[in-house]
Amino acid sequence: MGKASINSVRRTVLKNQMMKEARTLNLMTSAAQTVMEKFNDIILSYGQSDEYSFVFRKETNVYNRRSSKLLSYVTSLFTSCYVMYWPQWMGNQKLTYPPSFDGRVVLYPSDQNLRDYLSWRQADVHINNLYNTAFWNLVQKKGLTNKEAEAKLRGTYAAYKNELLFSEFGINYNNLPGMFRKGTILLRKQVNHTNHDISKQLIVPFHEDLISDAFWKKHSELLADKYSPGLYTQTDNDIVSESFIRQVEEISVE
Repeated sequence: MGKASINSVRRTVLKNQMMKEARTLNLMTSAAQTVMEKFNDIILSYGQSDEYSFVFRKETNVYNRRSSKLLSYVTSLFTSCYVMYWPQWMGNQKLTYPPSFDGRVVLYPSDQNLRDYLSWRQADVHINNLYNTAFWNLVQKKGLTNKEAEAKLRGTYAAYKNELLFSEFGINYNNLPGMFRKGTILLRKQVNHTNHDISKQLIVPFHEDLISDAFWKKHSELLADKYSPGLYTQTDNDIVSESFIRQVEEISVE
C-alpha cells in the first residue's frame, strides 16, 4: 500500500472517530434536554465529554429542595434517556453494557461561585479537546505511536499545540465545531422567528464562551432576581439544528 493510500486511510479513520464522538455528544445532549423538559426549574444545562451539569433556579422548591430526591431523579432520568435515545444516535451500533452515571448536588452560595464552577468545566473542555485533537492527528495522520505522540506533547502549552495543528496539519483549532471546543449549553428561550408570527418557549443549544462576562450579559435572565426565559430570534439561516431546538413540554415533576 502506497503512502498516499495510507494517509487516506488515516484521514478516514480520524473522520469516523470525530463523527462517532459527535453522535455520542448529541446523545448526551438529547438526554439532557429531556431532563430539562421534565424539570421546569432547571434554567441551564452544560455538557461536555461524559458529563452534564444542571443548574436549578435559586428559588426552586422541587422536592422541597431535598438533595437526595433531586440527585436520584435527575440521575436516573438522564440514564434512562441515554439508553432510550441510543438507537436514534448510534444507529446499528449495539449498546454492549448497561450505562450508569454518578452525580452530586452542590449548593453554591453566590452567582460568582456558580460562574467559577461552569468556567472550570468549560476550561476542562478546551484543555482536553486541544490535547486530544493534537494527539490523534499525530497518531492517525503522521503515524506516530501513542507513546511517541504522548512524549511529543508532554509538558507543552496551548500555543504549541495550536501551532502544531496549523503548521503540520493545516488545522485552525478555532475553526473546529464549537461543540468540541466549548461544550454544549442548553437554555430555555422564548423563541421568535423572523419570518413567522410565532413565539414559543423552547430549549435551545449554544456553543458559546461562558467564561466571559459577555455570555452572562447576553443571557442576563440566568442571574436575574426573578428568572424568566430570555428572548431568542430564530432566522431561516439559523445554524442551530432544528432537531436540537426542543419544544418545552407542559410536564413538571413534583
